[in-house]
Amino acid sequence: MIWELFMQELKQLSEELRSDVIFNVSKTGGHLGSSLGVVELTVALHYVFNTPRDKILWDVGHQSYPHKILTGRRHKMHTMRQTNGLAGFTKRSESEYDCFGTGHSSTTISAGLGMAVGRDLKGERNHVVAVIGDGAMTAGQAYEAMNNAGYLDSDMIVILNDNKQVSLPTANLDGPTPPVGALSSALSRLQSNRPLRELREVAKGVTKQIGGPMHELAAKVDEYARGMISGSGSTLFEELGLYYIGPVDGHNIDDLVSILKEVKTTKTTGPVLIHVVTEKGRGYPYAERAADKYHGVVKFDPATGKQFKGNSATQSYTTYFAEALIAEAEADKNIVAIHAAMGGGTGLNLFLRRFPQRCFDVGIAEQHAVVHDVDLQKLPVRFAMDRAGLVGADGPTHCGAFDVTFMACLPNMVVMAPSDEAELFHMVATAAAIDDRPSCFRYPRGNGIGVQLPPGKKGVPLEVGKGRVLIEGERVALLGYGSAVQSCLAAASLLESHGLRLTVADARF
Repeated sequence: MIWELFMQELKQLSEELRSDVIFNVSKTGGHLGSSLGVVELTVALHYVFNTPRDKILWDVGHQSYPHKILTGRRHKMHTMRQTNGLAGFTKRSESEYDCFGTGHSSTTISAGLGMAVGRDLKGERNHVVAVIGDGAMTAGQAYEAMNNAGYLDSDMIVILNDNKQVSLPTANLDGPTPPVGALSSALSRLQSNRPLRELREVAKGVTKQIGGPMHELAAKVDEYARGMISGSGSTLFEELGLYYIGPVDGHNIDDLVSILKEVKTTKTTGPVLIHVVTEKGRGYPYAERAADKYHGVVKFDPATGKQFKGNSATQSYTTYFAEALIAEAEADKNIVAIHAAMGGGTGLNLFLRRFPQRCFDVGIAEQHAVVHDVDLQKLPVRFAMDRAGLVGADGPTHCGAFDVTFMACLPNMVVMAPSDEAELFHMVATAAAIDDRPSCFRYPRGNGIGVQLPPGKKGVPLEVGKGRVLIEGERVALLGYGSAVQSCLAAASLLESHGLRLTVADARF
């Protein structure tokens, strides 16, 4: 058991765990840099807390690979992100140690608070720890949860994994860019405030030796002194009602264990936030030097860091979308692009290179990127929905399975889906031309099918609501939508060899 190990053995375990993560991800692909950055934190958490009775939530869930290895799934890591294998994120049905599924971000403080309140109502005494970071702290939900946690005052621990990517600057063409948002700047100031750090160390030593009424006085002195040094009176987190501890070196096992034990054994503390500073990609030089390129990886050679990216005659739909949007923006200076910490994932890093003043990264804050009531007010906002349908290795939390249903319910929304990459160019042009209501178009993950692209890679606006007939047949007709059109064409080809000629139509809208 991990809690039987000596401190030096915990350090050795961390090194072995890091090597295990590198080896396994090199065989399966997945999120590498984030997991390497939390190895020591993961070891310390499982050393101090009694899981699964104590609850540890991971946010974003792709930081959980070391957690999976330590909780009995090492022998299955080679199946990660594969059919019937381990998920790339925490998943409740996979293990009792995964108390909350987190394929998307910024949910664990809310979920952890719910668990803490439920525990209190049942008179139980287990601990709840919500680990949040690697981009997850930019979403408003995290702050709503902290605000509520400060009010309810239930005991819980929030660990902010600050790896200098409070927002994710991933996969930029010209290398990593600084994370966006004021929070990144605020955390940087906290890290660099040496007098504040020294004062807190002194205060920690003093308050350990003070009991009774004097403890409260010491806490007040700590607060006022921090106000004189930091100039703010308290941190943002303390204004929300969480007691702030940090910054803490996230790769120092001794410090992590000491602080976690101290917080765990302190009675009636209310919510506590521990600010842990880590390095993304820690221990693997290639990931340390290029955090953007090794955030998410395909299979790679551990010795050289070279990723095995297959050759294809076609580009991805993501790239085709970016090229189509750039062509429209060349002709219309009013076109701007907004994304939520996914410049590389949406192709908008290409748009950014061409139009640096017209591309906006809001961080993982989709609800901020899109204002409320777009449809009700008939605002001409265009939604480009990448990775529509089932997405394979990314798992069920990443599937775009319900967008057609709910978007089509909106009375003013134009909903489109291209059957191939050429149609995608035309639908980008159509969306750009629609100026009296919102519109959206959905396209799949993966590469195009190899059809000829429009001249100059610039689409032509389509007639809204009108489809097209691809094959004129008789007796039987197949109507396809989006990528399903290719399946209809394949079925028609198969049946034609049996003497049945089908009609195939592309709904488009």
